[in-house]
This record gives sequence, structure tokens and C-alpha cells, in this order.
Amino acid sequence: MAEPGRPPVAGVLLAAGSGSRLGQPKALVELGGSRLVDRGVGLLRAGGAGPLVVVTGAAALSLSGVIMVHNLDWASGMGSSLAVGLRAVPDGCAAAVIALVDQPLIGAGAVRRLIAAHAAGATVAVAAYQGQPRNPVLLAREHWPEVISLAAGDVGARPFLRAHPDLITLVECADTGQPDDLDTPADLARLTRMLSARPC
Repeated sequence: MAEPGRPPVAGVLLAAGSGSRLGQPKALVELGGSRLVDRGVGLLRAGGAGPLVVVTGAAALSLSGVIMVHNLDWASGMGSSLAVGLRAVPDGCAAAVIALVDQPLIGAGAVRRLIAAHAAGATVAVAAYQGQPRNPVLLAREHWPEVISLAAGDVGARPFLRAHPDLITLVECADTGQPDDLDTPADLARLTRMLSARPC
């Protein structure tokens, strides 16, 4: 939750894809007994983001305590889902942390660190793992119009980030989780093994 007197930082979970290589929408895939969409919501909530926006598309989802928004153009790729998600964030939020439903081993600590970086003055903060930028990403509201205008196809915020490297604050998060993608049945099996090997 936001610190007293500080505008809240929203969380936006992109969960619209069909998971063509998995054979079912990724949001509905279960890992460790939980759907990926539930894990993603839990990640953002535990990291202190809120209110939460979940962008749906290929799968009909039912969730409580979040703002559900359906991307009619979900098949065009992540860019349209990012635009739909940012437009759905309530007024008054200073920034949003963007997370992807298919990176279920990212830790809540990454979200907390991005929000802390924003509180310290960063307007664009990107989680890095061993120095390599990945997800999640925090974007201050002032940048949303340009992010939306550049988001197309399956690239999301990448065109904006490439256009403004001077704005990016990299936040090392390798000790908080892992940004592995879940795209195929082999990935699901591998991430299941990784999850079971984690200490409780």
C-alpha cells in the first residue's frame, strides 16, 4: 500500500494471451496449485502495489478485489493489453508496476524495490537480474501517453524504454526471484521443478 501522504502505485497484470504453445490461456495454467493469474495478482499485492488492474483476453476470468478490464484486441499482442491496462488505472495513481502473467517465479520483493525506487525519484524503474533488464517495470503516469502511443504488436513498453534509456533506473532483483518465462509445456515442467526446489 502507498505510504501515508504519497499517491498510490497501481499494479497492472497483463493476462490476455491465448498461450498457443501451451495449449491453453496462460492465465489459467496452474503452477504449484495456483493459477498463474492468481500468482500474478498475489505478486503485485504482496509487493505493495494497488489498486490492481488485470487485463484479460483469451480466457474468461473471475477475480475479486481487482479491476478487471477486457482487451478486445488481445490477439494483436501485448502492446494493446498494456495500453488497455494503463487506461484503466484509476485517477490519483502516480505510477504503475507492469507485470506479466507468464513469469510466475518473480518475487514480491522486486515490486517493493521498484516502488521504493519511484519514491526516491525514479520515473521509470526496471527490475534487473544479474544486471539484465527484465520485468516487472514501473512507469510514472507522466510517461503513459507516450508508452501507449508506442505500444504495438507484442512489444509492450520496449519501444518507449529503448527511446528513453536516460530515464531508466535499473533495480537489481536477482535475489528476490527469477524472471523465467512460461511459454511451453517444457517450461511448465521446468518451472514446477524450480518451484518445488525452493526453500519454504
